[in-house]
Amino acid sequence: QVQLVESRGGSVQSGGSLRLSCAASGYTASSYCMAWFRQAPGKEREGVAVIGSDGSGRYADSVEGRFTISRDNAKNTLYLQMNSLKPEDTAMYYCAAAQRCTLRSSGGLYRRSLQSADFPFWGQGTQVTVSS
Repeated sequence: QVQLVESRGGSVQSGGSLRLSCAASGYTASSYCMAWFRQAPGKEREGVAVIGSDGSGRYADSVEGRFTISRDNAKNTLYLQMNSLKPEDTAMYYCAAAQRCTLRSSGGLYRRSLQSADFPFWGQGTQVTVSS
């Protein structure tokens, strides 16, 4: 049974940094596609970053250059390093996994999907709050 457990989030001031982690169990995480999503109150869940088994990542435009997704296959752990945080980054953050990354057309190119429907396995979520 696939299980994903996020680390505790936290509260930081604008411009600060946080690192989230997600411990995976029940499967060989190294072969899976893994991602981070977030959902702010009253808003839809949005994809933040996705990483394939090859270690390459794709980011939402809103976090490009500020967030870094990475994985430690030996520890079956996914990370999200968040720098230069903004109040609009405040949300519940979720770790998600799929057996393989789904490729979807975006701007004429096929890229790894950041759509929640393409990820069947989810963690319970962790709150990140950024104050101005």
